[in-house]
Amino acid sequence: MKIRLTGPFKGTLCAVALAAAGAMPALAQEYRMDIQTAVPNASLYFKLTEQFASDVEEMSGGRITVNVLPDGAEVAAFEILDAVSDGVVTAGYAWPHYWSGKHSAYVLFSNVPASTGMDQNSLMSWYYSGEGQELYRELMQERMGYDVEPFLMQPMGPDPLGWFSRPFENLDEFKSIKYRSPPGIAGETYAAMGVPAVAMPGGEIVPAAQRGTIDAAEWIGPADDRNLGLDKIWDYYYLQGLHQQTDIGELLINKTWYDELPEDLRAIIRVAVKANATQTNAANLHENSVAVKEYEEAGINVLDVPEEYYTRFIEAQNGVIQNYIEADEFFARVYQSQEDFADLVYPYHSRVVTLHRNVVEGAEAARNK
Repeated sequence: MKIRLTGPFKGTLCAVALAAAGAMPALAQEYRMDIQTAVPNASLYFKLTEQFASDVEEMSGGRITVNVLPDGAEVAAFEILDAVSDGVVTAGYAWPHYWSGKHSAYVLFSNVPASTGMDQNSLMSWYYSGEGQELYRELMQERMGYDVEPFLMQPMGPDPLGWFSRPFENLDEFKSIKYRSPPGIAGETYAAMGVPAVAMPGGEIVPAAQRGTIDAAEWIGPADDRNLGLDKIWDYYYLQGLHQQTDIGELLINKTWYDELPEDLRAIIRVAVKANATQTNAANLHENSVAVKEYEEAGINVLDVPEEYYTRFIEAQNGVIQNYIEADEFFARVYQSQEDFADLVYPYHSRVVTLHRNVVEGAEAARNK
């Protein structure tokens, strides 16, 4: 049955209908982000990246769908930066020091040398409240010409000194141990200290340890070291290392894709990145503490490094860093910015660090009375 409207209501209803049709928004455009990571799906940091993906999808109401890919799914780890810039994948997850072969300054945005005086908190503060983000964009986009928008996302350090086949009581004994360290400035620093350091990818560490090619190795941290299986090889674990006292994972997004997003979606990504940084801090403390407890219960010897390690490492690193400063103006500028920032925050930050240490140690002493 058809209803036919006549009289004054006919024109009014038609006008309302036309106005309502004009007011209806067009269907919201949907976007897809594929994140190629440099970690296996068993990694704590893969799971944290999946949480980032979930946050973006939820906050965007499904307008962005995010797919997180394990190491090697689309491209190999060291190809991620180029793949993101070329649009092979929308986004990538790795560490800035992975690109150190392209420019020496990349290491300063993840594994800042201990000789700067920066720890992880001050590095993240420098990046988001100081000059860091602006300098990283300059390096990535202007100097290197990559079509990439970078974000520091997961502060996961400090990395332990690592796993050893036997304990050492001083630096002279450390020099007799064949040690797998990260490449670049970290490895050069150990070499300057007289430690026979070798670099190799993570996947080669366990086979090399089983063959006796190396006597010790560092990887990422207690939780991820367990996933790699290092606790099945050696029984001595030193938690304190200066070679990567800061270690920050990054999210790289194709800049053309990112710039074409509506502003509200770009804001959602920026907020989700910072939320993920906070969640990484929480997960690191919890998951690594659980892993250390399990190690101790299994009979692993969790040890402190000798006190002389700290001064000897920084002294050696100062010499190594000087070569980089003299070789490249931009490296020198970023390093100076970090050193200045560390000097600025030292009077306050050092006292807060002392407070935190006294809280932790004082409460533990009281519990054990």
